[in-house]
Amino acid sequence: MAVTHGPAGVGQARHRMRDQLRTGGVSEAVIDDAVLILSELLSNACKHGRPLGDALAGDGDVRCAWRVDTGGRLTVEVTDGGGPTRPSPATPSVTAHGGRGLNIITALADDWGVRDDTRGEVTVWVVVHEDVHDPDAARRREDFATRVTAPTVSAGPRLGYADAYEDLD
Repeated sequence: MAVTHGPAGVGQARHRMRDQLRTGGVSEAVIDDAVLILSELLSNACKHGRPLGDALAGDGDVRCAWRVDTGGRLTVEVTDGGGPTRPSPATPSVTAHGGRGLNIITALADDWGVRDDTRGEVTVWVVVHEDVHDPDAARRREDFATRVTAPTVSAGPRLGYADAYEDLD
């Protein structure tokens, strides 16, 4: 599916994916994970990647695809025109407004990676679940919060409440 390189395309793709996976008999919990993953991938493609072809940033399309193969494995892919950086999980500060998308994908997915082609296009692929027909596929993962790693806080000197007012006499 070709979608607009921008926020409008994300919503269109999410709705279409949800409808198609429901029609295919995929459980709601797996669909929820897949839709969140698709949203993150498309948002990253629009923020960090160029549109496909020769269009200027903000114009043109990116491509997304999803499929359940004969073994029941659900895979989602998003292809853009490439960008200045490679997709990799970040370690955002606690107050950062973004930078957690690939960490969320890593926590939800069974596997993911990046594929380049000779035209400069970059595809990020995600195996959402190895077998959507598995009875456990519909179960929410209890350890989700532990798999989304929080940034480390540097070990600094421990100051007490009174220490903050030490120089005020």
